[in-house]
Amino acid sequence: MKKHFQFMPYFLLAVSFILTSNLFAQQKIMLKNVKDAIFETKKLQGSSGPEGVNWINNGSSYSYNTKNDSTKKEEIRSYDPKSGKDELVFDASNLTFPDTTKPFEYKSFQWAKDSKHLVFETNFRKIYRRSGISDYYIYSLKDKTLKLAAKDARTAELSPDGSMVGYERSGNMFLYNFNKKNETQLTNDAATNVFNGHYDWVYEEEFGQAQAWNWSPDNKYIAFWQFDESGVPNIKLTNYEGLHSKYVDIPIPQVGDPNPKVKIGIINVKTNKKIWLDTGEEGDYYIPRIYWTSIPNTLAMIVLNRAQNDMKLFFFNVETGERHLVMEEKNNTWVAIFNFYTDVNDMIYFPENLHEFFWVSDRSGYYHIYRYDYSGKLLNQVTKGNWDVIKVLGINVHEKTIYYLSAEASPLEQQLYSIKFDGSGEDRLTKIKGFHQVNMSPSTKYYIDTYSNINLPRQVELWDTNGKMLKKLENNSIVTTYLATHVYSPKELFSFETPDSVKLDCSMIKPVNFDSTKKYPVILSIYGGPESHSVYNSFEASGWNQYLAQQGYIIVDVNNRGNANYGSEFMKIVYGQLGKWESHDFTATAHYLATLPYVDSKNMAIMGTSYGGYSTVFTMLTHPGVFKIGIANSPVTDWRLYDDIYTERYMNLLDKNKEGYIQSDAMTHASNLQGKLLLIHSTMDDNVHVQNTMQLLTALTNAGKDADLRIFPPGAHGAAYNLASYTLMLEVYDHYLNRNLKGNCNQPDINK
Repeated sequence: MKKHFQFMPYFLLAVSFILTSNLFAQQKIMLKNVKDAIFETKKLQGSSGPEGVNWINNGSSYSYNTKNDSTKKEEIRSYDPKSGKDELVFDASNLTFPDTTKPFEYKSFQWAKDSKHLVFETNFRKIYRRSGISDYYIYSLKDKTLKLAAKDARTAELSPDGSMVGYERSGNMFLYNFNKKNETQLTNDAATNVFNGHYDWVYEEEFGQAQAWNWSPDNKYIAFWQFDESGVPNIKLTNYEGLHSKYVDIPIPQVGDPNPKVKIGIINVKTNKKIWLDTGEEGDYYIPRIYWTSIPNTLAMIVLNRAQNDMKLFFFNVETGERHLVMEEKNNTWVAIFNFYTDVNDMIYFPENLHEFFWVSDRSGYYHIYRYDYSGKLLNQVTKGNWDVIKVLGINVHEKTIYYLSAEASPLEQQLYSIKFDGSGEDRLTKIKGFHQVNMSPSTKYYIDTYSNINLPRQVELWDTNGKMLKKLENNSIVTTYLATHVYSPKELFSFETPDSVKLDCSMIKPVNFDSTKKYPVILSIYGGPESHSVYNSFEASGWNQYLAQQGYIIVDVNNRGNANYGSEFMKIVYGQLGKWESHDFTATAHYLATLPYVDSKNMAIMGTSYGGYSTVFTMLTHPGVFKIGIANSPVTDWRLYDDIYTERYMNLLDKNKEGYIQSDAMTHASNLQGKLLLIHSTMDDNVHVQNTMQLLTALTNAGKDADLRIFPPGAHGAAYNLASYTLMLEVYDHYLNRNLKGNCNQPDINK
């Protein structure tokens, strides 16, 4: 009760400001332009509390990054939740690179498992979304020395005992031993298309990891991936600079293409003995994850068939290579091993010092936790109900307790729960309604809870798992003050039933000075991809959305079929027929909105980026006339042009679903276009290649249909490549909406 009452005064104050914001809109500050909107987002988000939190000392304290007000240099500090002690851990203000006078600077760092050393990443040169080449330095907290560990490496990591550092350079694995002061090359078979210890483009992008090797807990072994991508076709990209444009070649397998050949190697770093682990599988398959188990010399390996609907879990003896199948899971659609959208890196968990593992599966129709012993015997289903487990955050072996986020309270929320291994004693730890993101200590004793809801800006709190709030890390009163002086349109949540009786949850941001007797144009701003989720009970903190609301638009989003947190039937209906149900639900949303007296049903837009770009194009072409305009940024237009891991997961293999691919192809429906369509793309987009937009333009032209086009030669996925290009891109959006939904042809020239 005390925690509840401590919260209420601030809650009521925030609600008061939000509810009265429109009443006094005339007296408050409005956004002048798109540039204002971009910078306003940070003000609405407020502070996220301590930056760069890392739990150290077995979870008894955490480190965080801050900037010293005097030196203006980055510092690393630590905080002890039990004592409340806050102390300086690392200060780079007087530190130089070894044997130079150059001030030490770094891009990022990681803690060694011993919490006595820091591994700094410097001189970073980006390669793909999650990877790049860097130089790595090791800092000892004890003697305050900085040593070069590796140059020009993609990844580097200290051994668990801190005596060695492993790293990958130019496709080979290396080891530096601090005691012997020597470097050992562990592999020497890298070639033009063969490499060890780092992923190819498609594995890194679609299985969500950058480091393709792992230390064993006993410091004895390094397990690593080897890739042979000699059979993989290249994608060519250019930004058209210079007199003779240079092209970048990236091997990326598209649907039906040959995949890289992959295998797992084991190196005993004490003897330099190397063996390859034979899965015994034939044909095309993936190895998306490996895990060290609590049995010495034993590695767990997940193997997925190419269609990603048959997952096998093997245990290997890494000395002999002997394997045995522990578990197999099959699905009529796909088996998930991670989720990019909900920041879930794993669906299987191997706690230390326990000969059991936990697997998160949707075999019941909802994602739940299942408990197994090391023989593969199912001991029990831990969680049950018509709701989804979202993420396992911690496992306390001594107390036999699991901590996890779930949608049990509502698909629009994430709440933290605990439960015993046997499924008893479920307890909800987070009490306030809303979207909770939790950073839990490895010991599961403490956690940092970052949360908000539609009426409450972001809050950050430090708690223990006994139910006590230890410290309010951030209340973002600065956002509350901002709401008192600036025009703000809150997010509202609503739902409706589609014609086929499916409930869809939506959000709406109404225009400033909203008058229910007037009619307003609508922007349906969407993403829509499988396993994603857009609408939450969270605080609206987009400056861009606020700007659009101040321009007189209603902004709507929807959790369409295909989205997560509503059970497998809702999510997996899109399997094999991407675009069909998403566009159905976007259209149903538009038809529902048209029944509202304040909606101008003749002036509705749909827009999105990436999958949202695909959803925009596909909806415009398969449900013509519903939306007056569409804005599609970086859209997939034919799933045969996208990478194979993502696409085949949701569409099945091409030879198994030819008609599905044809019907999900936007070009199949090009002749149906009505209204205005703006396409935006970068020619350097390595994710959704520009050929998608170019082929759509050809199909539209052949059908006698016109579309508008904006190309960003430099750039990446999402088109924009710096602040200037991002600002200009949103200005293009703004003017396109203004001109076509409001008929305002006298808008200011963006070049003035």
